[in-house]
Amino acid sequence: MGEFERDLETYRRELIAHCYRMVGSVDDAEDLVQETYLRAWRAQDGFEGRSSLRSWLYRIATNVCLTALEKRGRRVLPSGLGAPGDNPFDPLEPAGPDVEWLQPIPDALVVAEDPASVAVRRDSLRLALVASLQFLPPRQRAVLLLRDVLAWRAAEVGTALDMSVGAVKSALQRARATLARVTPEQVSAPPAQARAVLEQYVKAFENSDAAALERLLTEDAVLEMSGVRTWFSGRATCMPYLVAQALGSPGDWRGMPTAANGQPAAVAYLHGEPYAVAVLTVSATRLARIALFADPDVVARFTGS
Repeated sequence: MGEFERDLETYRRELIAHCYRMVGSVDDAEDLVQETYLRAWRAQDGFEGRSSLRSWLYRIATNVCLTALEKRGRRVLPSGLGAPGDNPFDPLEPAGPDVEWLQPIPDALVVAEDPASVAVRRDSLRLALVASLQFLPPRQRAVLLLRDVLAWRAAEVGTALDMSVGAVKSALQRARATLARVTPEQVSAPPAQARAVLEQYVKAFENSDAAALERLLTEDAVLEMSGVRTWFSGRATCMPYLVAQALGSPGDWRGMPTAANGQPAAVAYLHGEPYAVAVLTVSATRLARIALFADPDVVARFTGS
């Protein structure tokens, strides 16, 4: 590997995070970073150093994403498809093949372990935020990420996206307004408290302890499962579904703690087999949202299988 290729590799984690925010898919993000590196390698003789290598790569990556998004629909969570279900005993409504689901991203893929290195901001990867970004037109999405996540100046964004400064400011204003309307209230907890809630969640499932799980949920807790349109809002609706359809018997479930989207998460094993990844949103000492992903490809990313 030559010096240029080694320099490119320095930025792989944060470029994957950037492309993931743009497209909502880990699989696509990795492919788009590879395309970014291919274009950078082909154009390296034209890189004159008028901007940093990092900025140059972000410019290429953003435009690669915009091109890809011309042919792809919005990736969603069930809560982005309609109102919550009101009867936890009704059959779940399946989603058709036309629905493209948002994927969770393992922290290990994008968050550097070395605190001295450039770290990906965990809050910029939160599942609710990434889901909300998908509501924005791609160019507005790009403007918002470059301005509000990467803190680029409006003129830099305009150069990268071939837009006037006025157009950048207008796009940013519209993007922020849309995001404020569609993004659920951001809740967070200190890492130690988030880990404690994760441990309680795993223990409740492993012991099939409905009372413990109910104590853990906030009153307005949300439960959603990619693959089906049905989702539930409110502890009074979530709990009957969990008791009737999920908890099973003690020993049915085993949970392996992990982290996704800067949030506590767990790989759920059913009867010893990997079944799903649950990404948790923790508010103070309670559980505000459970997002479940039972896609085998998603699960494999977290188990390494």
